[in-house]
Amino acid sequence: MPVWLRAVAFLVVVPGTIAGWVPWYVAGAPPLWTDDGRIGARSTAALVAALGLSILLWTAIDFVRRGRGTPAPYDPPRSLVTSGLYQLTRNPMYVGVVTIIVGQALWFASSAVLIYAALVALAFHARVVIYEEPLLRRIFGTAFADYCAYVPRWLPRLRRPARTP
Repeated sequence: MPVWLRAVAFLVVVPGTIAGWVPWYVAGAPPLWTDDGRIGARSTAALVAALGLSILLWTAIDFVRRGRGTPAPYDPPRSLVTSGLYQLTRNPMYVGVVTIIVGQALWFASSAVLIYAALVALAFHARVVIYEEPLLRRIFGTAFADYCAYVPRWLPRLRRPARTP
């Protein structure tokens, strides 16, 4: 199966569940659209979710094109991806997923979904610190250590440090 198709399958199943079905279910499985007069709030929510989806898709494409792998842990990139959004944060894919969930929290006006977003963010942080970063240090060595020294784990810096020669 081509790498791009493996990536799409993973995105539909895993982020599709974590950032799609579960937040809707946590919100109480409401109708996706009701005429409740919240056009402004829903517009903002849609923009936030679309931003998150754009981040997720962009980074998945970078994994396929630049890393020659998928976002799936069982089929990871073969090369360290440090370009695109990975120049701004080491984990933009996770940021994208949490952003989609926050968009849904706004869409459904659900504090339960917002709490779910916080729990997902904590779970992602634990996974990154306990599993992913140690694994990437073993696989990519100095290249990953240098990357970590320059690029923040989660949120982009307002001012980037100068790279050392």
